[in-house]
Amino acid sequence: MRHFQEANFLVPVRPLDGPSPHDVVWRPASNARILQVLKNPAYAGAYVYGRRRRTPIGRRSGSRQGATEAVAIQDWPVCLKDAFPGYIDWEEFMANQRRLADNLNHYDANRHGVPRQGNALLQGIAICGRCGRRMGLHYSGQNGNYPVYLCRADQHQHGGPRCQEVRALGVDAAVERLLLEALTPDRLALAIAALGELENEARALERQWSLKRERARYEAERARRQYDAVEPENRLVARSLERVWEDKLRQAEQIDIEYESWRRQQPISLAAADRAQIISLGEDLPKLWDAASVVERKQILRLVVKEVVLDQRPESGQVWIRIIWQTGAVSEHKVRRNVSSYRNYADVATLEARVRDLVVARKIDREIARVLNADGLVSAHGRPFSGGEVHLLRKRWNIPTVKINRTEHNPRQWPDGTYSVQGAAEALSISTQTVFKWLQKGRLSGHQITKGMPWQINLSNTQIVELRTQVRRTTLSKKEAS
Repeated sequence: MRHFQEANFLVPVRPLDGPSPHDVVWRPASNARILQVLKNPAYAGAYVYGRRRRTPIGRRSGSRQGATEAVAIQDWPVCLKDAFPGYIDWEEFMANQRRLADNLNHYDANRHGVPRQGNALLQGIAICGRCGRRMGLHYSGQNGNYPVYLCRADQHQHGGPRCQEVRALGVDAAVERLLLEALTPDRLALAIAALGELENEARALERQWSLKRERARYEAERARRQYDAVEPENRLVARSLERVWEDKLRQAEQIDIEYESWRRQQPISLAAADRAQIISLGEDLPKLWDAASVVERKQILRLVVKEVVLDQRPESGQVWIRIIWQTGAVSEHKVRRNVSSYRNYADVATLEARVRDLVVARKIDREIARVLNADGLVSAHGRPFSGGEVHLLRKRWNIPTVKINRTEHNPRQWPDGTYSVQGAAEALSISTQTVFKWLQKGRLSGHQITKGMPWQINLSNTQIVELRTQVRRTTLSKKEAS
């Protein structure tokens, strides 16, 4: 309907009001009229009877006649195919009816509805892998930017708990990647097909404009013949016919002006640069995908994918995906999901083994985090690993930190001349707890390569003498006070 209105195409209507026979009137397209054309089997060359039947349900108050309801196509009492030439064949007509029925958002009847606005890519085609029902949608977050696929049929019907809910962003990204991989071998064929569709559409529009101009010229010529056929003495009739003739001429002239304007905006044959651009877009599917709108992406997906079955596995920290393609092929995949604890982390044993291997390789926490991120691993919350996160993992799995001196006890002094905590305590005649306290207060200066590794404390001979003297005085003062 919007396409007809944008192209300024009129549709024929035979009004039921007024004297009979009723003349055909050309009017702007309406949604009801377009649906009548799409649902009328006469356009497919079929004669049918019994498309609707009366039902006592829904009778209006004060009306003697009952309401009517539509009858399924397979239950029509009379259906004579190929009774007369049609604009389309019966198979295309049935495909149109299935598409119209499927455009309704009626999940219980296994209809996924038309693509709508919203970031969720699998809207309408996501199936629960536990109960087999279609999954609904919920947008969470402060601005509604985080879609979630929900299966809550049992909750609505029986007051039970939700079957499952799956966050959509990670699943959509995986399905998008699989879709582009599936279409990559045919990217050039897709570009040529898209180019052919554009040219066919341009030719169809040109044909419609040609018929519209021909009809306007015919109406003007018909009005002229009527004016010429009137007797000169019938002045009133001649004057009215002359006005009709002038109106028809103006209408034909206006249609020609609109046609020329359309020709300038939408040329029939695409230029060489346009053809090259379309082919280049077809060769670069990710760029074409990124340039498409949300609704266009869902339409592209539904041309290739029929349904996507989702099952969130809490014990493995994964989402199991089963893609049913339009060709009938089926593929299964797994996507790691974000979890709140490493108890549900996907393949946690592999992560632990990797951390242990890196510790054996004498990697500190910061270096381990860098290696894990380079391997493509992410933390339980979906973020890159940091040194602090690796430190917590080591504590969780009882993995000791890397020793500067491997597995031996810390020496009194390190090779670079700095002191360990034990060495500083011995040199200053204080306890190790006092050493840590002085480091915290800044009385001693030192550093750690990373958290959990031994301290390397800077102490000169002068500092040792001064601090030992202060410690001795403090000890003597405490003894005298006691």
